[in-house]
Amino acid sequence: MFGCVRVKGFIKFAAAAAAMTAAAVCAFFAGSADDNTDDIFLPVIMYHSIVDSEEKQSDFRISRDIVEEDLRYLRDNGYTAVFAQEAAEYVKNGTPLPEKPVMITADDGFYNNLCYLLPLLEKYDMKATVSVVGYYSEVLAKNDPHVPDYSYLTWEDMREMLKSGRIELGDHTYDMHSLDGRKGCGRLEYESDPEYEQKLYEDIGLNQTLIKLNTGISPVVFAYPFGEISKESIPVIKKLGFCCALSCCEKPNRINHDEDCLFCLGRYNREPWESTWEFMERCLKER
Repeated sequence: MFGCVRVKGFIKFAAAAAAMTAAAVCAFFAGSADDNTDDIFLPVIMYHSIVDSEEKQSDFRISRDIVEEDLRYLRDNGYTAVFAQEAAEYVKNGTPLPEKPVMITADDGFYNNLCYLLPLLEKYDMKATVSVVGYYSEVLAKNDPHVPDYSYLTWEDMREMLKSGRIELGDHTYDMHSLDGRKGCGRLEYESDPEYEQKLYEDIGLNQTLIKLNTGISPVVFAYPFGEISKESIPVIKKLGFCCALSCCEKPNRINHDEDCLFCLGRYNREPWESTWEFMERCLKER
């Protein structure tokens, strides 16, 4: 599904050209590293749906027992979870980050992020960024709510999560989490610059409006569906008020005081095929 993901220990390219494009865009917007004295290593973990048994696991569904092992590992090894907002405050204002920061993210806005993930965040003193798809919450969740295996978060669920202080909401588009015609936020070959930019403004702007109206929060972080990034999308994301954008490329991040360093953060997709130790050795390693 993603531009570049790891399956059972091997890198799989779902679309080699798209992956190369995403990597090139990420490299372009990595920010300047001329003054590396202020660089901070910021690993980012990516979850999706969380299930209650190993039998239900897949590349994008992982058991809560494994999530608990992951969070216990992070806590026991001195990592502190931070929000994208905190990373942005470091980049923009020099606001200190903890000694070993890590970002925990969950895409798509599954209801199980509330019933399974949030209690684990509370147990291990962690926090996470949950990026929601507006259509899923506005339509699908309303029609079929609160089934842990497949339902999405309702607006009321999000308000409940926000009260905990352990959840930061992210924007995952209103209705561009799709492979039907367009791949995520990818640009169609025949689109002009104005047409493509207008499509992004309309969809992502709608989601920002809905999230603000229903939760009181304007997300500062944007998660690209399927990691599909184009260089033309970055200025739109910035104009919409985001200070951070999440890719799906598995790469380490070093952030500094160049704001561009936050606009294509690499993330490691957490699949169930590795042990916690193997996964953490891979995604927490500075390269």
